Parts: sequence; C-alpha cells; structure tokens
Amino acid sequence: MEEKKNIPYKIYLEESEMPTQWYNVRADMPTKPAPLLNPATMQPLKAEELEPIFCKELIKQELDNDTKFIDIPDEVLSFYKMYRPSPLVHAEFLEKALGTPAKIFYKFEGNNTSGSHKLNSAIAQVYYAKKQGLKGVTTETGAGQWGTALSMACQYFGLDCQVYMVKCSYEQKPFRREVMRTYGAKVTPSPSNTTEVGRKILAEHPGTTGSLGCAISEAVEAAVTQEGYRYELGSVLNQVLLHQTIIGLEVQKACKKYGIKPDILIGCTGGGSNLGGFATPFIGEMLRGEADYKIIAAEPASCPSFTKGKFAYDFCDTGRICPLAKMYTLGSQFIPSANHAGGLRFHGMSTILSQLYHDGVFECRAVEQTEVFKAAVTFARAEGILPAPESSHAIKIAIDEALKCKETGEEKTIIFNLSGTGYFDLVAYGKYNDGVMTDGIPTENELEQYFAQLPKAE
Repeated sequence: MEEKKNIPYKIYLEESEMPTQWYNVRADMPTKPAPLLNPATMQPLKAEELEPIFCKELIKQELDNDTKFIDIPDEVLSFYKMYRPSPLVHAEFLEKALGTPAKIFYKFEGNNTSGSHKLNSAIAQVYYAKKQGLKGVTTETGAGQWGTALSMACQYFGLDCQVYMVKCSYEQKPFRREVMRTYGAKVTPSPSNTTEVGRKILAEHPGTTGSLGCAISEAVEAAVTQEGYRYELGSVLNQVLLHQTIIGLEVQKACKKYGIKPDILIGCTGGGSNLGGFATPFIGEMLRGEADYKIIAAEPASCPSFTKGKFAYDFCDTGRICPLAKMYTLGSQFIPSANHAGGLRFHGMSTILSQLYHDGVFECRAVEQTEVFKAAVTFARAEGILPAPESSHAIKIAIDEALKCKETGEEKTIIFNLSGTGYFDLVAYGKYNDGVMTDGIPTENELEQYFAQLPKAE
C-alpha cells in the first residue's frame, strides 16, 4: 500500500505514451466468435457480401481473427490527440464517502465534445469511409453519444451523416439531438415513416418508443438504398471493440507506470463497445496466462441480454434485414421499456463478449434503474462529475464491490470505465430526484415469446 501513496489524483500519460496500435483479442481467444451468417442462405458471410453495407477496410477488421495488433492510421492518431490520452482518476473522494479500504480508479472517457468513448471508433470508421471515397454514412443512436460522435467525425472529414435516433431518446434528449444537428447531421426519430422497414415496424407496433434494433434496421436500409453511402455501427461489431481497445491499453500503461495492480475491472454493457474496449486488453493477459482479474459486466435489468438471454444465432436488428450473429440475445423482436440508459437498450451482445462470457471468462450483473441513479448521485456528489446513465451501471457495481471491502476489510483495487457524462440526461436525473422513476423489468413469460421467434440456425 505504501507505493500507492504517491499516485496522483489524475494520472495522465504523455502524448508519446499513447498506444499506436489497437488490440484484437480474437487472436488470443481459444474459441473464436462464431461467424456472421447470411440471413438468406444461413451460411457464413463472405467479405464481398458485406461490401454493400460496410467499408472495405472495416470488413477486413471485422473478419480478422488472427492479427493481434493493428496499426492506428496517422490521421486517426492525430485526431485522438485532441482528447487522448484520457485520464485514469483515483477516486479518493468516493473512497472517503463510502468509508471503504478499497482503492477505486476510473478511466474518464467523457473529456470530449461527444461526451463519451464513442468518438474512439467514430473517427476511425469515418476515416475509412473517406479513404474509400464515399459520400456519407448512416447510423443509429440510442442515448445519442454515438450519433454525436459520428456527426463530429463526419464534419471533420467532410462526409454527410444521417442518424436514426431511438424515438424515446429523441424525445427525452432534445439537446443531444441539437448537438448532432449543429455538427451537420440529419437526425430522424426511429421508427419512422421514411423507410420501408420503419413503416412496417410502426404498423406492427403502433405508438412504440423504438429500440436500437429498430433504428439499426432503418439505418442499414438507408445505406444500401443510397449510392455512395455505407452503414456504421457504434457497438456490437468486432471492428468497434477493436477501436475501443485504446481505452484498456491506456489503462494498462497507466497501471504499469504507477505500480497499480487491479483486482476488479468493471464496465457497462449494452452492445459491448464499452466493456470490450476497456477490458479486452486485460482479458488478453488472462487468456495468455499472464494475470488474473475479476471482470464484471454491468447491464440494465430492463434489457438483461447476458443474465437472461439465450446464446444463439439471432438477427442484429428488429427488421430482420441484417446478418445473423451468435450472441447472447433477448430476441430481435424484444423492445425494452423506455429506460433512460438509451445506449444499453439493445437486444443482443457483441459476439466476442458473448463467447468470452459463455466460456466463463467474466461475470455479469443486472441492475435496476433506480439503484443505478442512486449510485450516480453518490458518485456525482463525491467526485464532481455527473455520469451518464450507461456508465452509472458500472458505478453501481463498483460501489457494491467497495462496500464489500468495507465489510471484510480487504484492500482491493477496483477500476471501472466512466465512459461518458450525463449532462444531456437531466430529464432522467429530474425523474429520479422527484421520486417518480420506475424500473421496467421483463418477465420470464414475456421473454419466452421472443425466444420462440429466434431463427433456426446452428
């Protein structure tokens, strides 16, 4: 413990210490993620079949199971320097508020205009789109962080940006919508009547508040029906987790620099970009037999893909036009309650994280919305940062683990990913402060009807 007394409150790496390569955990996985399937043939997708949807270079990254480190392009590194390396913060004030002997650290990814970690992949994806000579890109967004990040990246490289925003978030977070529009993006509430699949969803679910699965369907349709456009996704995909490993790689360097040895690593999970980017460099150490950590995924009880989902092939979108992925899923037709963690309202999970979870590499806990906001308020009052609802799921688990240390007297080191800020989530904080926030949790019977609709694929 003596060596930790000299650790600064905020640990900043030098610019020269920023990683210059992304880490591909699949290269170290003994069991690789199952391949994406063509929904028409139920056969593994070939690269050329993905080209109408994704950029060519991103397809290579998506399908690469063997290359352990992939160089970050100079143009992307140059952009990263606007806000990276991001700080690893020693949460001394939170420790004091909890009265715990645990040492708590958080990686702060909210120090950019998008307010979250999403910019790490957005700038990379738009770079490859620009390099390919495209006119623009389409995407979906839940809470709005991804849409904001992509609109910033598109403005930087001069591409058109079309965003389908989950309807409940579009209505709950008008200021996030306006940031996207300020950066030049066209923002449409989803499901909408601007696409064929959107009209179909509206007909089948009148008055629906939407979901990420709905928005994905619309964004993909918009991409494939416009010449010179491609679709870009902010989570779930292998390529996205790859780009986000800049987070975990920086944490590793900061820990090594100051002799910090983590015991517990925590990240929230909706589609996987947050936990995947933060934890997979450490998971790589575990897979190679170099270290051992307790890694915890924190997911919403309203959309419990890991803890209540099935490990099976399923469509990645509600409209069933996207490839099938083998993942932990609640069923592509599942539409979660309109909770305030919009970025975690996806029915499935990254194929990489799904395989690792299936193999028992990490655990997951589902937490209720009101408890999440209680933890968020505790953190905000102690550390002076208003956290995003998504990130607050990780905060909840970190506080739980720190309080366990208080009971046992153990001095464990806990690190979690504070992936974004909550300054555009004040409607949600208002409902919590007014005592009118509720918890919408799907029942087993409700989930069974969605599991019954899973496609027959092995």
